[in-house]
Amino acid sequence: MNAHDWLRNMPVADAGDECRVVEVSFNRGSRKDFFRNTTLHHFDKGDLIAVEGVSGFDVGEVSLTGEIVRLQMKKQGIEEHDPEMKKVLRRANDRDIDTWRSTKTREKDAVIRSRAIAKQLKLDMKISEVEIQADGRKATFFYIAEGRVDFRELIKVYASEFKVKVEMRQIGARQESAKVGGIGSCGRELCCATWLSDFKSVNTTAARYQNLSINQSKLSGQCGRLKCCLNYELDTYLDALQHFPEDCDMLKITKGNAILIKKDIFKNLMWYILPDSTKHYPVTIERVRKIRSLNAQGVFPEELEAVEITSTKQKEVEPEFVDVVGQISLRSLEKADRKRKQQQQQKPQPRPQQKQQGQQRNQPPQQKGGQQHPNRGQRPPNQPGKK
Repeated sequence: MNAHDWLRNMPVADAGDECRVVEVSFNRGSRKDFFRNTTLHHFDKGDLIAVEGVSGFDVGEVSLTGEIVRLQMKKQGIEEHDPEMKKVLRRANDRDIDTWRSTKTREKDAVIRSRAIAKQLKLDMKISEVEIQADGRKATFFYIAEGRVDFRELIKVYASEFKVKVEMRQIGARQESAKVGGIGSCGRELCCATWLSDFKSVNTTAARYQNLSINQSKLSGQCGRLKCCLNYELDTYLDALQHFPEDCDMLKITKGNAILIKKDIFKNLMWYILPDSTKHYPVTIERVRKIRSLNAQGVFPEELEAVEITSTKQKEVEPEFVDVVGQISLRSLEKADRKRKQQQQQKPQPRPQQKQQGQQRNQPPQQKGGQQHPNRGQRPPNQPGKK
């Protein structure tokens, strides 16, 4: 979860009143905590520092400094002068960074091994992430479970297997998706992975108020729960719905009972449907109130007096089909065709006598009657006078 430091360039009136607390992020920003800077060093965003840990030290990245930290602490209800707040030890040196990186390489194997152990003990839980302290003395196991899990035996096995101090921390599905991260259906990074820290309950009532179809696959986020963004505009819809009349789910007219199906807060219209008909009738709020008052008097109007909806969107003109046969000239193909014809014309034609002689050379010599020469394949006898 990232926050923009919009107070970075603002001058401080009193140097003694400067905030000496920094916000440090761990494990690629999935966990953040506040530490008191008791050193004489000034840290900037992105610096790696060594901070106090459990029986050792940990290495994290500075995410916020200055006055914006006070606002973040006030938002989370943390006192700036809390004596139990952990301290910044030093700027991380090469040895600290090497130890931290070597420890981080063990986390993936620890996740696989911890899941296998939990499965062997037949515990209904899922290990989501394992975070090991930079010095390797403590490991935090984040798990997801539907109910209460008795992991007393599991802690003993983890401590003997990984040789660390074990801390079990239960998280929800939304916290897991915040740690994993990803891209939402809107095309932007997940809110829970960037700025959203307070997870409120979301139900299908929020979708009904906003006239959204109850489609579980579209309304669910990466965590498998309803999207948190359904609550963003809910208050605006509730304020707009206060101007709509209540108890108008059914209006009585001479044709039958008109059933309310939708409220359009943008056009201030209420959509009704009549029995034995699939047509939707948009009715103004004033007309609905008038019909409701007539029904209370026992009077049934003849029609709803629906409003005609005219679309302001320009109609797209479909392009007409044009026959361009014979109008397209493929010059590259025509040029290659002419070049090939010129080469064929310039190639010399063989003479008839040379052609017959070439055919005779290719044919093997034969005797009449189909018999081969008697001396073929034999050495000729020695002639007199020749050695």
